[in-house]
Amino acid sequence: MTRVLIVEDQRSVRETVREMLVSAGYQVIEAHNGESAVAITQQQQPDLVLCDVQMPGMSGFDVLSALRQDPTTAVVPFIFLTAKTGKEELRQGMDLGADDYLTKPFTASELIRAVQVRLQKQAALALQAE
Repeated sequence: MTRVLIVEDQRSVRETVREMLVSAGYQVIEAHNGESAVAITQQQQPDLVLCDVQMPGMSGFDVLSALRQDPTTAVVPFIFLTAKTGKEELRQGMDLGADDYLTKPFTASELIRAVQVRLQKQAALALQAE
């Protein structure tokens, strides 16, 4: 089963995203802050990370940067979930290597489609590497 890590400091948002993903057939792992997200990703190797940008302590940008610097997590697909809609934030996330950027509020279908597309792309890259 495909494992998705949700990194979100607001429990209500995390629970909503979890319900969307579980109903679509994904196994969900949760982190409430950036520090635990990095540790969980290194230990459990999720198939994809969904991460809020604005969090206390380690921001989503910091999480992505840390994951991209570690060879064991560098290629894990990463999608930002954020209320920040500015062009600068979007560009910063993409420059760090984000695979996608969903702005809140988003629908279940938008979320699931973004996840599916990133996982399909990852599978195609893995197949090509073989």
